Amino acid sequence: MNSKINKKVSLINWGLVDYQQAWDKQAEYFNAIVEQKIINRDKPENEITITPNYLFLCEHPHVYTLGKSGKREHLLANDQQLSEAKAQYLETNRGGDITYHGPGQLVCYPVLDLDNFFTDIHKYMRFLEEAVILTLAHYGIDGGRIAGLTGVWIDHEAQLNPRKICAMGVKTSRWVTMHGLAINVNTNLDYFKNIIPCGIEDKAVTSMEKEIGKPLDITEVGTVLSKHLISLFEMEV
Repeated sequence: MNSKINKKVSLINWGLVDYQQAWDKQAEYFNAIVEQKIINRDKPENEITITPNYLFLCEHPHVYTLGKSGKREHLLANDQQLSEAKAQYLETNRGGDITYHGPGQLVCYPVLDLDNFFTDIHKYMRFLEEAVILTLAHYGIDGGRIAGLTGVWIDHEAQLNPRKICAMGVKTSRWVTMHGLAINVNTNLDYFKNIIPCGIEDKAVTSMEKEIGKPLDITEVGTVLSKHLISLFEMEV
């Protein structure tokens, strides 16, 4: 790792954006950082170009996405049902199984060079989860982890009715990250009936709106989440 560490992060809210368009944008930034790191390897210390970092926030129109380790049969809807639901289906290069994205769900895509922070994927995933747990706590929701499962859950301790409120799936190369996390804020949970979420058959999904009993300002939730990510990673905005 070189001594030119850059903890500055550009925080950008894309608003409602098509999933493929967001994926293409992420890939553009991701590939540029990876390319810069390859170029930096052959340069003397005083000629190294620092790598940038980004936090993208957005919502997507209705879409089901499958991760590299996922199974197509975890999508329970056929083409006609997808059409009726006005939902797309896409296979992606992130980790994890199948998930749903849609309006009312806050999506966060960190495109970071972890060489600027720490080179530990396990720690990276735990920090993403921790930022979500702290965000939920801000709204009086008790979220946490369940051993062996990624993401953030409600009723994570007693597990009488554990339900997922945040899904996660990432891709990394040369310590550069893309994809990220999705928190159900005011999400229409009926769309989860068309899938086995994250390939887990015996657990439900929920949203912040359902847990609190009222819809929330998704932009405000994004601000709270960003604040916790910035604090945990010791970022400079």
